[in-house]
Amino acid sequence: MKLIVQTFTVHKKFALQISRGTTAQTTNIWLRIRQDNLEGWGEASPFSIVKNQTKDTSSLLSELQQLIPQLKPFHPLQRQEIEAKLHQLQVSSAVRAAIDMALYDWLGKKAGLPLWQILGLNRDRIVPISVTIGISTAQAAISRLKDWQNTTEVKMLKLKLGSPGGIKADKAMVEAIRQYAPQVRLTVDANGGWSFNNAVYMSHWLADQGVEYIEQPISVAEDSKLPALAESSPLPIFVDESCFNSADILRLADSVAGVNLKIMKTGGLTEAMQAIQIAKVCGLKIMFGCYSDSSLANTAMAHLAPWADYLDLDSHLNLTDDPFRGATMEAGRLVPNERSGLGVDNVNSR
Repeated sequence: MKLIVQTFTVHKKFALQISRGTTAQTTNIWLRIRQDNLEGWGEASPFSIVKNQTKDTSSLLSELQQLIPQLKPFHPLQRQEIEAKLHQLQVSSAVRAAIDMALYDWLGKKAGLPLWQILGLNRDRIVPISVTIGISTAQAAISRLKDWQNTTEVKMLKLKLGSPGGIKADKAMVEAIRQYAPQVRLTVDANGGWSFNNAVYMSHWLADQGVEYIEQPISVAEDSKLPALAESSPLPIFVDESCFNSADILRLADSVAGVNLKIMKTGGLTEAMQAIQIAKVCGLKIMFGCYSDSSLANTAMAHLAPWADYLDLDSHLNLTDDPFRGATMEAGRLVPNERSGLGVDNVNSR
């Protein structure tokens, strides 16, 4: 099979600030796998879990380029052999994600069916997505919500907290949103930005604000405190940065209520599906999230969306120059289409 790699840069309409920093643009990687006059498409995007520790685009690109001669002898249907090779080479999760989704896209196109149909899933079971408001002042948060309301049907909000200004600033942002939109469903993501004591305090305060759950309230370094936090919190605790894959779910199952699965963390749809099944067996809620991903990666995850309890696949909706089109918004839901494979096309090649 032939592998073709190129980069593309996307810019955010609104820069996104979380507890670890602010992102206004990213350069992602578009992978095309070509075989039998068909192309399967995948995406790799850079992300960081710990502040100042990022798998950047240049390292991902170098890794993919070195892989090309290693993968060239394989056929896209030799998934087990390809996965064994990637494991042997200790390939990073974002690169594995690009390869894995490209193989599924190729498979669907070869079969002439969309991936959700190959998997036997029901698109009617897809829940509405949440849209994200980054750390900001109260006034800026309301302005951001107004823009979301002008561009899509807002069913649920995720507020990024863990402000450098402390929990006083976090509370001001939540209060402003609650006053402006008292009926909207609301969740909170601190991206590990609180101390344990602040997380306990905020869990009680946020419960009074009608928040549904808190995501990653404390840092990965404090995972050992998650059981105590879960016991003290009136709200369910979800993890994101603490959970990459199935092994992490087993490690955390007795400490949390839910997990945020992202295709760049899991290393693709294959591991995401395994993680979903393990999470379900463990009685955990399942959320899908994203980084600065385009419609390509978010559409790939949307094909698995009938399995998810919560969906946070909104990054492409905040891009001014998304080069791809795939799943579409319908009544607040991100729904994959009926085209074969992932059902994604490139707007620049129309």
